[in-house]
Amino acid sequence: MHAKVRYLLLQVRNPDDPMREHEVRCFARALRCPEPQIAVMDLLRHCPTLRELDKVDIVLLGGSGDYSVATGGPWLDLAMEAMRELADFSKPTFASCWGFQAMVRALGGVVVTDLHRAEVGTHTMHLTPEGAADPIFGPLGERFPVQIGHQDIVDRLPDGAVLLASTDRVKNQAFRLEGKPIYATQFHPELNRSCLLDRLYRYPEYVEKIAGLPLAEFIATCKETPETDMLLERFVELVMS
Repeated sequence: MHAKVRYLLLQVRNPDDPMREHEVRCFARALRCPEPQIAVMDLLRHCPTLRELDKVDIVLLGGSGDYSVATGGPWLDLAMEAMRELADFSKPTFASCWGFQAMVRALGGVVVTDLHRAEVGTHTMHLTPEGAADPIFGPLGERFPVQIGHQDIVDRLPDGAVLLASTDRVKNQAFRLEGKPIYATQFHPELNRSCLLDRLYRYPEYVEKIAGLPLAEFIATCKETPETDMLLERFVELVMS
């Protein structure tokens, strides 16, 4: 699977966050590549230069642990600069969860915190007509399960974003940027059920706050999501062809 593709994972995670290394493992699993093939950069301290971006083929973004695009903070300007840089220079990028929200806010969309629309665990997505016609999303089928966990909601997509998927609770769940090799999902195509449970064991209070269930009961509701296992691979095939 594209053994020579050079990946860069942009993270917004504290140094002691055990999910830093876990996230690399999960992306490597989904991309079917060795972990060392994925370089890592910390957006809390550094915005990638154009020279650094030129050294990689594909940029990845995932979750954030303790950081919220909606809440912001002194770290946000650097992260927003990185998102706009990726879009301005049409860098092949796949962003999930926090990365999805960050790309939206950086490009002029709206992100809010709303626990009433928060989602965690395995949820069902449905494709929009544009999603059904998309070469990456179309093969997923009209409805498909995903692994997800968020309390920040994208209320409005930025100009140029094409909506690809929704849930019954939240409309804006995935998009591509028109004319650019950039895709973003609120859900986690890099996570299978095992990887999701690793996250939930790390943040059990998150499950109780959103789902209203103790973790031991909630785990039984989490399912496998084989449909999304090929999503990142199809993205790589598309942008590297």
